[in-house]
Amino acid sequence: MSGVANLLSLSAHLPEIDFAAGDVVISEGDAAGSIWVLVDGSLEVRKGDVSINTITHPGSLVGEMSVLLGAQARASVVATGPCRLRHAVDGKAFLSSDPEITTLVAAGLAERLNFVNTYLADLKHQYGDAPGLAMVSDVLSKLSQHTGPAAQSGSAREPNPEY
Repeated sequence: MSGVANLLSLSAHLPEIDFAAGDVVISEGDAAGSIWVLVDGSLEVRKGDVSINTITHPGSLVGEMSVLLGAQARASVVATGPCRLRHAVDGKAFLSSDPEITTLVAAGLAERLNFVNTYLADLKHQYGDAPGLAMVSDVLSKLSQHTGPAAQSGSAREPNPEY
């Protein structure tokens, strides 16, 4: 059984809530606390007005990063069609309720971090010598060494990059 399928099974006791297309599940800036488990349907993750991910796999979580970091939601999550989610009002309690849940969430976050690291390394390999993209090496180095305080969202960018 895959990790998300296990999370679906391990969340069977949670109340289910139906959402229609366009309904907001999480608003960027909301206080942390809840975790949602996708039962069926599709969700879009938006940072500001930019779509950054689509979630379609039953058992996928949303809200876990904010709960783990004790931070406000860093993105909005919106239903793209009819969907059903399970709601853990107390996300911390849900995460600590079963060691398997904690392990699966950690593995999911590690997979996402690995994807980002692989993607950044690929960018460095492809475009490392391009003007304006030399910072990729610095980003990779900082990501691999970051253990300190929580990262602040946002970044300083060139207003008109050369790429």
